[in-house]
Amino acid sequence: MSAPQLPKTIHAIGINKTGDFDVIEDLELPFPQNAPGNVLVKARLQFFWLNASGLACIHYGGVNFIDTYFRKGLYPIASFPQPLGTEAAGEIVGLPTDEKILNDEEYKLRGFAVGVKVAVYGLGAFAEYVSVPWTRAYTLPHGLSTRTAAAGLTQGATALTFVTEAYNVQKDDVILVHTVAGGLGLLFAQLIKARGATVIGTTSTPEKAALAKEYGADHVILYKDEDTVQRVLEITNGEGVNAIFDGVGKDTFELDFKVIRRKGTLVSVGNASGAVPPFPPLKLVEKNVRLLRPTLANYVFTPEEGRRYGTELFRLIGSGELKIRVHGEYPFTAEGVQQAQKDLVGGKSIGKLIIKVASDADA
Repeated sequence: MSAPQLPKTIHAIGINKTGDFDVIEDLELPFPQNAPGNVLVKARLQFFWLNASGLACIHYGGVNFIDTYFRKGLYPIASFPQPLGTEAAGEIVGLPTDEKILNDEEYKLRGFAVGVKVAVYGLGAFAEYVSVPWTRAYTLPHGLSTRTAAAGLTQGATALTFVTEAYNVQKDDVILVHTVAGGLGLLFAQLIKARGATVIGTTSTPEKAALAKEYGADHVILYKDEDTVQRVLEITNGEGVNAIFDGVGKDTFELDFKVIRRKGTLVSVGNASGAVPPFPPLKLVEKNVRLLRPTLANYVFTPEEGRRYGTELFRLIGSGELKIRVHGEYPFTAEGVQQAQKDLVGGKSIGKLIIKVASDADA
């Protein structure tokens, strides 16, 4: 098959410098160089082949707090301009031709083929074309939409790996989740509850509390109206919780030490209120607390880890055992991405936010 003329430039949404929401802009970038072994992802349906790489059409991209960390400069960026977004989902329209890749046993286990739907993970997802390693592409089960996959990949994989490896949640554990009604919090609640543990969550409004309970939370604390420390200790009869998954950061870090039990585990998941300031290691001594600040990338680092967790995640989503709630869908424009980030950090979302990249994407 002959390849059609490729564009010299592509449209993307990203930044030329770090800063506030207004640094997000429409970008015109050179067509990306596709490294051997990468899958090249396109925003609209168009078929062509590339040597030693694959091609897929992107339908949706997911919005995450990590996007705001890159935008603000909390996480380093190698060079500018930098497209934002770390997850997307679409359909494969071209496969690698590198024999070493095609003969790799882990590659074969992915089940990649033209027409197969996949979710992809990697910085720079909000662009017409994105090149990502094949190890960061995950095959979707039959019947699962790209909309749901884009909404569930990063947060779903984060929740699944964290409740398995950061702290392996067990039956009869008591777990605290800050906050429990966002996209990630609702996933934590479902996975923790499914393992037979008790879920205590914090949130801001009665409406969010009611939703969190629908998704598995046993107790929900309205942190604006209630004393979180007092309520957690009441619920646990003064013992505290086995583990905390804290996506808030600076504003909840100190109180976490008041409600964690002896030999408990504190998992710092995110920095919604800002990064946790420096503290002395002796702070952990009083209760022999374990403290982790893990990242999803290091739990799906090897091809085997990525396939195993990706397969399990989309099995849970596809079967309905793990429900993905989409709060809002935004256009593929600078203004759309700006508004999505504002709604995310402003606490206005109850569930996941997504960017609709392709106009003909499936619902």
